[in-house]
Amino acid sequence: MDLTSLNNSLRLITPEIILSIFLVIVVVVDLILKSNKKVIPYLAVLGFAVTGIVVISSLDSSGFAFITASTSSKQFGMFAHDPLGGFFKLLILSVSIFIVLFTITSSEIKQIHLRSGEFYALMYGMVLGMMVLVSAVDLILIYVALELLSLSSYVLAGFTKLRDRNSEAALKYMIYGVVSSGLMLFGISIVYGLTGTTNLYLINSLLQGPQINILTLLFAVLLIMAGVGFKISAVPFHFWTPDVYEGAPITITAYLSVASKAAGFALLIRVIQIGFVSFVGSDGFWNLIPVFDWKALLVLLSVLTMTLGNLSALWQNNLKRMLAYSSIAHAGYLILALATLSTQGVVAVLIYFIFYALMNLGAFYIVMIIADRTGSEDIDDYDGLGYTSSFLGVSLIILLVSLVGLPPTAGFIGKLYLFIAVLDAEMYVVAVIAVLNTVVSLYYYLRVLKHMYLTKASDSTQSVRASGGEKIILLLLVVPTLLFGIYFQPIVDFTKSCITVLGV
Repeated sequence: MDLTSLNNSLRLITPEIILSIFLVIVVVVDLILKSNKKVIPYLAVLGFAVTGIVVISSLDSSGFAFITASTSSKQFGMFAHDPLGGFFKLLILSVSIFIVLFTITSSEIKQIHLRSGEFYALMYGMVLGMMVLVSAVDLILIYVALELLSLSSYVLAGFTKLRDRNSEAALKYMIYGVVSSGLMLFGISIVYGLTGTTNLYLINSLLQGPQINILTLLFAVLLIMAGVGFKISAVPFHFWTPDVYEGAPITITAYLSVASKAAGFALLIRVIQIGFVSFVGSDGFWNLIPVFDWKALLVLLSVLTMTLGNLSALWQNNLKRMLAYSSIAHAGYLILALATLSTQGVVAVLIYFIFYALMNLGAFYIVMIIADRTGSEDIDDYDGLGYTSSFLGVSLIILLVSLVGLPPTAGFIGKLYLFIAVLDAEMYVVAVIAVLNTVVSLYYYLRVLKHMYLTKASDSTQSVRASGGEKIILLLLVVPTLLFGIYFQPIVDFTKSCITVLGV
């Protein structure tokens, strides 16, 4: 690699470099400040904000970093800087800022304030892994980024050590993660053995030749899907989700439910579109290389994921577990949009993720506030909450209605574009299944509202009051959830401008 190429590569990974610099700064500041760690979360927010500004300034640019492969007409690198990667990076950084704000008011994080520097350093490592993952187009770099993300998240899941369930969550998360990573690496090795390369673009060109063993490729793809399915909590790779979500600190649970899932979907989109699409038709539908039936696999995963997630959520009394199964169900809806194998489907995924981030983070934040005051996450402790704490009650109503997908909330717009993509692909039977699942989800969300407004509070029920800072953070999530349910065109236009995948 010559100096010019190296400079170009470094320019394209500027956000990742800035993030790495702030990671080092957080560690150094933590070492200098022995006992007063209050400045560290604000420093973390600053790092994410600066990185986000750099990402926004480079949204219109594109190119490959670290050129490792070439064809007769093009050169390809391990890292693709394009609008799709920029979208997911912005989403991940925005969610990260909210999570840091959550930690400032979280009683769980306050109890480990002497170790908060390590907490935010691990969080930076997790974000760095996600940002590399959403732009990686080489299977080796994908695996390295996935491991960086995973190793940081394993530690964060059990970081507080305040209860036995924290360590249990971390251990279960690590065991499932190690198995899925091993399966994925085995699949990558098989693909390399078949094609002689790990670059997705070169794999695409080689798959179009007659020499590929289809059965071996099928086995390899299924193994790789184990790693991706683990990150997006798709059935049957979802087993870790409810236990880890319940046992981890609520801030980390919220983070895993949105940011980690977003990185996993970005990876899935790239693997399919770059590795298996021969060309995109004028109607926006992808024409796949006839070596693997991605549509059948994705539809099957979608139906199983949304159905199991919704049915399992019906009898959950712990709000974190209920939202965990809800998160699994939403992963099913997102997989369904991707199963259309179309540009419209990708647009639906991006729109859905923006709104899902708002409503899911808001719901988890309210659960965190109530748990901090009452010490409980049980649904019975929400009895009469709508009257004793009207602000939290009304906010939770809006967020849960949005999670169902009812108007006039942002969740309705997300579901609307998802169903438009599905119907445009003429997938009518699956659309009916998705509608029925939405009806099922209405029950367990309304169950929370029943406890808040129709069940009388007992004498032991504690009154919950949110502080001024907590109300501001919550309004930053609730107001857009309502606003984008009415005026959503800017979001749609933005997502349509971000669907470009480099080299496709």
